[in-house]
Amino acid sequence: MPNIATTLSAARRLHAGRTALRHADRDMTYAELDDAVRSFASALLASGLSPGDRVAVFAKNCPEYVITMYGAFAAGMVIVPVNAKLAGPELAVILEDSETRLLVHDAASAVLVDEVAGPDLATLGIGPAFDRFLAVGSPDQQVADLGEDSVAWLFYTSGTTGRPKGAMLTHRNLTAMMWLELADVCDYRAEDVVLHVTPLSHGGGLYLLGAVARGATNLIHSGSSFVAGDVLRLIEREGVTVIAFLAPTMIVMLLDADAETGADTASLRRAVYGGAPMHLDHARRMVDRFGGVFVQIYGQGESPMTITYLDLARGPVDDDRLISAGVPHPGVEVAVFDAEDRPVTVGTTGEICVRGDTVMRGYLGNPTATAAALRNGWLHTGDVGRYDEHGRLTLLDRSKDVIISGGTNIYPREVEDALLLHPGVRQVVVFGEPDDVWGESVTAAVVREAAADVAADELIAWCRTLIAGFKKPKRVVFVEELPSNAYGKVLRREVRDRLAADSTGHQRDGRLPGLSVRRTS
Repeated sequence: MPNIATTLSAARRLHAGRTALRHADRDMTYAELDDAVRSFASALLASGLSPGDRVAVFAKNCPEYVITMYGAFAAGMVIVPVNAKLAGPELAVILEDSETRLLVHDAASAVLVDEVAGPDLATLGIGPAFDRFLAVGSPDQQVADLGEDSVAWLFYTSGTTGRPKGAMLTHRNLTAMMWLELADVCDYRAEDVVLHVTPLSHGGGLYLLGAVARGATNLIHSGSSFVAGDVLRLIEREGVTVIAFLAPTMIVMLLDADAETGADTASLRRAVYGGAPMHLDHARRMVDRFGGVFVQIYGQGESPMTITYLDLARGPVDDDRLISAGVPHPGVEVAVFDAEDRPVTVGTTGEICVRGDTVMRGYLGNPTATAAALRNGWLHTGDVGRYDEHGRLTLLDRSKDVIISGGTNIYPREVEDALLLHPGVRQVVVFGEPDDVWGESVTAAVVREAAADVAADELIAWCRTLIAGFKKPKRVVFVEELPSNAYGKVLRREVRDRLAADSTGHQRDGRLPGLSVRRTS
């Protein structure tokens, strides 16, 4: 099976003098990047590590992140990208479960790394130590030949339902994902300037693969956080043609900042978004401002980035299409099954299941979870959805997020979509709370628009005009902000847990820890 690192070698042969990476005031050509990657691979092997060993990265986006990732691939080792925002105990769990041998980290995380590093873990700081490590290696190092289904990337689930699991993604998985991306999502070109603003530990790193394979210039965003105005100005200044990946929340932030900055984004020909549902009102605004440059992708860590896609440049941009997740990629089978793993009819809701070369090998060291997720040869995503008569897949929610009230399923996204159509609502998350009569009742946590003074009763009445009465919120809680992950995806279960009704009166006096409550009803 070809090593995914060979795509960098091929790009170097065609585009040696082109800029491969740009970060702040630093550029690296494809020749320089390939030399650094081979030297890193050589140094890894010289340090006593062997093919198959795990190399973790705990750092914000930077060129060394890319060198480490491709260097591990080239040495036949497994990269373990870790979200740089994780706390020490969360990092420790991943390092222990993955049996990581080497942890590469940036200066900002040095103290935390010292606290969690055990005696069997080697650490390497990005900076002078990293440069000295590179100097030990040789740019003549050959890319490792690999056996069938060799693991390349160990992606850890968020762990919101328990201990995180390491999804084993093979070189075959990554290669299949890359070619599907190039065919259906973005046809990267050598003249492209590709902006990476999301963490390389997630979609940003995966979508780097196709851009590198085609010899594009990869602009690694140097900001410590996503500031929409700065990103818009960066697009204008650098002539960005492609944004590799955005969360829907980021798109909303760009839209809100657009009028203020007045940046010229005419160079932009493609932008990819995903990671969370795009609500209809936001999607309409996105199309009105940017036209058809956006393409939505649906995937998950166990089948990364390429389950379905929605290309807004192809076909009509009507509401039904905008709220869908698009159609399956050729070569990827996507089915909707009932509770007995039987296919359901068009328009019927069920669990989305996937099979194809993008599906993971399994969870590291967890045969029970692997058997449950990959039963009968299909990846069971845990996502709920349905096909329409046009062959488009619409996502509703995670199966564990469905609210069951009075024996009836209520999908939070449907309620959120209704609330977001109200001009006074900026952001919302809907979840179920225990109810003595109905089992669960619908609760909405709402962030108002800045100048809005909308009340809870008004929003509940608004929902009655758009969705069935049994779906409307029973309770609306107004908050200053909603917690989100590194992608900007709102953490529904964290909101639910923080706002869980109890006998302490925390909600009523506005002193709920960790969430600033404005008013509740």
